[in-house]
Amino acid sequence: MLDTRMLSSAIVEGDVEQARHLAEQIAADPGLDPVMALEQGFIPGIREVGRLWQEGEYFLPELVQGAEAMKAAMAALTPRLARSGGHKARGKVVLGTVAGDLHDIGKSLVGALLVAHGFEVEDLGVDVPVCAFIDRAREGRADIVAASALLTTTMVTQRALVEAVAEARLDCAVLIGGAPTSARWAREVGAHYAESAPEAVEVACRLVQSR
Repeated sequence: MLDTRMLSSAIVEGDVEQARHLAEQIAADPGLDPVMALEQGFIPGIREVGRLWQEGEYFLPELVQGAEAMKAAMAALTPRLARSGGHKARGKVVLGTVAGDLHDIGKSLVGALLVAHGFEVEDLGVDVPVCAFIDRAREGRADIVAASALLTTTMVTQRALVEAVAEARLDCAVLIGGAPTSARWAREVGAHYAESAPEAVEVACRLVQSR
């Protein structure tokens, strides 16, 4: 029998090995439902991690551990889900830190949480030129292009990215974030904005639901 509370607890506690072990057991047992495990166990767990972070009860280390536990569970479950056809990605996201900027932690956390919430994410890494975002978004038919900038000198590349997406007539939204950015800056350049990794997931969910 599937104990969804145990699945949630593994994520909330950031127990990577336990999350992986439980997911592997579910993937190996034809009598257990991987979709139920995901929707009633693992996903509520990562949502609770996000709630605790937003309310100040969890800090960055706990948030990272929860995301890592969720990634481990997803990695173990994905082959079984693919075989059953019972789980479809919420949407496709092309993610990266803009050209001239080598900051990785925040961007990687956003990617981990997006994966944890059922998105298909292509992480292009750091120092990514606008043309690379455009090429991958076009080839992968991305729903969202997400670009981080941690330096005031690289923020202008986010504007250039929004303009390039429009010029290429791509059917995708642009989501930006990073320490020097703001909701006001996002409005100015014509992008969507997220202040934190959990908020990026919330915004991404709204964007794909509205498509």
